[in-house]
Amino acid sequence: MSLYSQKINPLIGSGDVLGAQQGKVTLLVNVASKCGLTPQYSALQQVHDDLADKGFSVVGVPCNQFLGQEPGTAEEIQEFCSTSFNVTFPLTEKVDVNGDARHGLFASLADVKDAEGYSGDVRWNFEKFVLDRQGNVVARFHPQVAPDAPEVLAAINSALG
Repeated sequence: MSLYSQKINPLIGSGDVLGAQQGKVTLLVNVASKCGLTPQYSALQQVHDDLADKGFSVVGVPCNQFLGQEPGTAEEIQEFCSTSFNVTFPLTEKVDVNGDARHGLFASLADVKDAEGYSGDVRWNFEKFVLDRQGNVVARFHPQVAPDAPEVLAAINSALG
């Protein structure tokens, strides 16, 4: 099943963020504004900018499940991302990524293994998933792996073809 068929609303407004990604390679990342890894927003935006013309996009998914590190309203999250990191890539509504109330998208992602063989719940903010143009997961990366790390860029570029 294509993950692009999993409906998820934008942070502000209406629509289907993943449906709009159909035909693009996507780096899907659960994000938070008050995390030690929050500076990864800069690299996420840079990778988005560098590869957008090749049919690539980052999609950020705010989540408040890890020590309450994304407590803001949709408007506060949008303001923080745009003023602190000049984020222009799509942000979705705030969702749970683990547990009984997790969004169906993340229920689908739980079985995906990373390079170390880990599968299961999202471990922390800024876990990364690379989706190909059809919405299939082709790679998963630990939160501490930078968005512009060679292995992440290699997975993205391989999916871009």
